[in-house]
Amino acid sequence: MFGQDGSGKGRNITDRLHMTESKIGQWVVIGEGARRKVLSDAPDLMIVEFAFDKGAVGAMHNHPHIQGTYVASGRFAFTMDDETFEIGPGDSMVIPKMVMHGCTALESGSLIDSFTPRRDDFL
Repeated sequence: MFGQDGSGKGRNITDRLHMTESKIGQWVVIGEGARRKVLSDAPDLMIVEFAFDKGAVGAMHNHPHIQGTYVASGRFAFTMDDETFEIGPGDSMVIPKMVMHGCTALESGSLIDSFTPRRDDFL
């Protein structure tokens, strides 16, 4: 518990978290066999889970956010700009803003992505 004065008294953890209640825990279909779920967000940071069925594609795109990606499960062919490589459980990477990127699920799996600043287009 954290007090407003920093004393550790008077507030619980949910008071400290900024969550978009309408989106937390809701899957949004983003393509055939692909979906995303906002896990938490604040103006400067957003954490999102992406789940893919085998063969599903995360289309090539770019955005003005720095993106961190962690492979929670599965294997993916990931493309950044013109380079394609394979990633699997425990792998992670940082994608600079405006770099073209996308992936294909070589097997079913999930990615945990962080975006800074928050992707307001996901809300």
